[in-house]
This record gives sequence, structure tokens and C-alpha cells, in this order.
Amino acid sequence: MARIAGVNVPDKKRTPIALMYIHGIGRTTAFKLCEKLGIDVQKRMGELDEDTLNRIRAEIDTDEYLIEGDRRREVSMNIKRLMDMKCYRGLRHRNGLPVNGQRTRTNARTRKGPAKPIAGKKK
Repeated sequence: MARIAGVNVPDKKRTPIALMYIHGIGRTTAFKLCEKLGIDVQKRMGELDEDTLNRIRAEIDTDEYLIEGDRRREVSMNIKRLMDMKCYRGLRHRNGLPVNGQRTRTNARTRKGPAKPIAGKKK
């Protein structure tokens, strides 16, 4: 397994798909990265030589990409800023409810957690 930016990327997957295992690199960024470095997108990660892996590591380490811990920190700080402002989206984050306008009368169980029984309610 190749290790890039502190993440073990799988050898058996195609290069752009393997790069997506790094937090902060999505589909578009992975394909652009391969195009920029001149890497064939059909090649598997295990087929790449050490020189190519070093070029990928060097490109990702530039300040152009926010990855892993820095990316997670930025997202959490953005959410914290919304909560501190007490804007609508911040209050929804604080209460553990859907943020982007989804309905909550039914569904939304992922955000709200397991259903809580209401005493005295009959079907």
C-alpha cells in the first residue's frame, strides 16, 4: 500500500479512485491531479513507480490543497462560527436537526436519532 499524506491508499484501485481516499480530495480534484501530473487514469496505484508517487506527494503537499486534518479543522471551525453567530443554520447544527431545509415531520432519523416514544399517544 502506498502512503500519501498520512493515508494508506489501496494498490488495486485506479489512481484517481485511490486518491479519493484522502479526505479533501474528491473526484474532480483527483482527476485534475492525474491530468496535471500526466498520470494515466487507467493505471492502478500499485503499478506506479516510486518517482511518480513522490511527484503525487509533492503536488499534494503544496498549499493548493487542503487535506486531512487541515480540511477537517476548517469545516468544524465553519460550523462553530455559524453556531456562535446563532444564525438559523447554526441553531439547526446545535439542535442536531437537518440544516438544509429537509422535512422533519417524517424521515430525518439519521440526524434526530432513534424515535422516542410519546407517553399516552394512541395509534
